[in-house]
Amino acid sequence: MRIRRKALRRFAATGDPRGLPAASVAKLARILHVLADARTPEDAHLPGFRLHSLTGGRLAGMWSIRVTANWRIVFRLEGGEAVDIDLVDYH
Repeated sequence: MRIRRKALRRFAATGDPRGLPAASVAKLARILHVLADARTPEDAHLPGFRLHSLTGGRLAGMWSIRVTANWRIVFRLEGGEAVDIDLVDYH
């Protein structure tokens, strides 16, 4: 699993939530746990995640999981590994 955003990478490694939205920490932990084991998009297709592929623009070819109304975890799957994981506000 390769994470782009420094705060998200630190959270995944140590559990330190500094720099992340406090109200979203629990959901971010669940999402990162699922992505650590995901080998296919279907592995991350859980209720409440609203998983969908993105098209067009700089996020084309990535997958998105809803964190809050505006925030999403976006990622790619390469060789059965979640990569380029980031927390973005793309609305």
